[in-house]
Amino acid sequence: MEGTDFDEAGFFRAISDGGVRALLIGRRALVALGVPVLTADYDFWIHIDDAAALNAAVEPFGLIPKRTLEEACATGRYVLENDEHVDVLVARVVPTVDKTRVAFDDVWERRRQVEVTPGARFALPCLDDLILTKRFSARPHDLDDLRYLAALREEGPAE
Repeated sequence: MEGTDFDEAGFFRAISDGGVRALLIGRRALVALGVPVLTADYDFWIHIDDAAALNAAVEPFGLIPKRTLEEACATGRYVLENDEHVDVLVARVVPTVDKTRVAFDDVWERRRQVEVTPGARFALPCLDDLILTKRFSARPHDLDDLRYLAALREEGPAE
């Protein structure tokens, strides 16, 4: 694996400019909201029809898909990797651990835009939808993250 000089603002700009319907989820989304958590990767939920566009957008950053498009769409997940790691969820609907069905199109409609630097933006689920995405799994850190998000919700609307 070859190291790169990763340009995060350029990364977000490339995804946006590529027309990819991509929602930043996972701990990077919490970091964007000011939550003091650590993470070493990026997590995106993308529209299932935009996988090829995402792959093309991030190719200049040396990020290589670890599955074919067909495999990714069949399994609902894939990874883009070099010295950066990007987990990609590609599913129209994802159930939470308690069987609530969460549809990408609905979450996309309620998204908010966050500006990293002038001209570099990314989409983030609204707070209630981000909470739902953290309920896709029941890992210990997801439960911690849910407590942080509940505290943000109690603080009032920051959206």
